[in-house]
Formats: sequence, structure tokens, C-alpha cells
Amino acid sequence: MTTDAYVRNDAATTHATTGDTATLNTLIATLIDSVNGYQKAAADTENARFAELFNARAQERQTAVTKLQAVVARLGGNPEDDGTTAGAIHRGWINLKEAVVGRDDEAIVNSVESGEDYLKEKFEAALKHKDLPVEARAAVEEAYTSVRAGHDQMSQLKHAIN
Repeated sequence: MTTDAYVRNDAATTHATTGDTATLNTLIATLIDSVNGYQKAAADTENARFAELFNARAQERQTAVTKLQAVVARLGGNPEDDGTTAGAIHRGWINLKEAVVGRDDEAIVNSVESGEDYLKEKFEAALKHKDLPVEARAAVEEAYTSVRAGHDQMSQLKHAIN
């Protein structure tokens, strides 16, 4: 019986770890989308101040990606290393829109701010999972601090332009 109980507990632990790494990997993929989005925004803007700001946010997000990937690996998972299909589609839509109507800083900032809204929602949903292991929760909370700051900064920038 002890062996049977051990096997069940091991299966439960494996299931919990898989769920934890899946949550983290979803956040990683969305953060990778954010890195790519900020890099695209930096390349598309003609405003040097905005480009510098976007590149700094891209680097900050890449740091968050790296930290979350390390946690996934420590939990025994396979860390995500690619963005989401939705993120790629969004960037494709932006490329098409730019080809038709051209680029302007207001449109770029609006697009970035929209992405920040989505990212913030993803992190807030993940933080509602009460059963995340301590290490995973700490990494998500640390990344969320960056996400929230980026969101607030882009929101302020959007309102200053509009």
C-alpha cells in the first residue's frame, strides 16, 4: 500500500508540475511576443526617444523571459522558446496596416499599449492560480512588476500623444 500511495502522490506531483510549467510557458511565449513587438516598434518609429524606450523595454522583457525559462527548467519542464501564433498574426496585421496607411508614432504607441493590456491580463490571470509553487509565483510576480510598469508607461505615452 505504501508503494501505491507513493505512486499516486508522484503522479499528482507530476500533474501539478506540468500545470505549473504550462502556465509559465504561456507567460514566456507572451513575453516573447512582447519582446518582438517592442523590437518592431523600435524599428518602425522615427522618434529616437521612442526607439530607445521600446528597445529598453524589449531588453527588460527578454530578462524576464530568461528568468521564467530558468524556473521552468528547474521545475523539470521544457522552457518555451518561441512566441505565440496570435502574436505573429498581430505583427502581420500591423505590417499590412503600415503598408496601406503608413507608419506614425501614434499608431505604433497605440499598438504597443494594446499589447501591454493583453500581457497584463495574462499575468493577472496567472497570479490568480493559488497553487503555483513558491519559486514559480516569485518569478511571475517579479516579471509582473516589469509588465505593470511597462503597461503604465505605455498608457501614459498613449494619452500624451492622443
